[in-house]
Amino acid sequence: MTTDTITIKGLDKPVTRIALGTWAIGGWMWGGPDDDNAIRTIHGALDSGINFIDTAPVYGFGHSEEVIGRALEGGRRKDVVLATKLGLAWTDDQKVYRDSRPERVRKEVEDSLRRLKTDVIDLEQVHWPDGKTPVEETAHELEKLRQEGKIRAIGVSNFSVTDMDRFAAITPISTVQPPYNLFERVTTERDILPYAKAHNAIVMAYGPLCRGLLAGKMNSGTRFPKDDLRSADPKFQPPVFEHYLDAVEALKAISARHDKSMLALAIRWVLDQGPTVALWGARKPEQIEGIDAAFGWALSAQDKSDIEAILRTHVPDPIEPDFMAPPQRD
Repeated sequence: MTTDTITIKGLDKPVTRIALGTWAIGGWMWGGPDDDNAIRTIHGALDSGINFIDTAPVYGFGHSEEVIGRALEGGRRKDVVLATKLGLAWTDDQKVYRDSRPERVRKEVEDSLRRLKTDVIDLEQVHWPDGKTPVEETAHELEKLRQEGKIRAIGVSNFSVTDMDRFAAITPISTVQPPYNLFERVTTERDILPYAKAHNAIVMAYGPLCRGLLAGKMNSGTRFPKDDLRSADPKFQPPVFEHYLDAVEALKAISARHDKSMLALAIRWVLDQGPTVALWGARKPEQIEGIDAAFGWALSAQDKSDIEAILRTHVPDPIEPDFMAPPQRD
């Protein structure tokens, strides 16, 4: 497969501009785990040329990291750039909250190293800002861990520009991870992309398919079980859901111009926006089919103009993914 790569400061190996996202592999909020399929998915992504995997402890409360660790045994770790996160804790009954205190930061790095079966984390990211811990304290502890050789590069996720400026005064920010796709873009385009371009950081766009909506396979009868996070996403509730589906149908005409799938169009759009990596979430081997279709082409100026017109017509008031934000700790 012909792939497109980009360099993250602090890492000596370029990464593919599509990374395997592994939230669903953990099972939590995605209907439970399926480890055999998960390992086949990871191997399939690597075999297709992807060398970048993004995970987090909260994805299945450690389970996603454990599955990745097992999948990379036998010599495959050396070929992979591993990114994980920290800053979210959970109660015994799986209620998640933000916690980026220095002691929590260090514990999470040690736990991730053990679960991933590795001696170094290539990219460690703060998952969500902790409003009760000064960002400088979190950044100081991460910089200590970097100097100790336990992590190579540092990133943040869901941070404001103000918090990133404070954080970067302590340690360099190599990546910024916001939600970013055709339907969820306002905050990222206003704040995050300009910041990344100005500070030589890479934007790792999570949700580039908008939780499957931009894959082009849903219809008005599609429903989600209560343990699927899309059941709580206002975009997937009628009558709004139908407006988004209409937009997807109209966008398919753009993908047809290039003889590409809707899924490939959605990923290509993200890659064309700047110094970006798209996180391709998958939990079954068939869900990584078509990755190569996002490489080797670009959207024209006419394509981009037509896309904007479609979005203005069908989704004039897009809904940002605020529902996903976890609470602060008590």
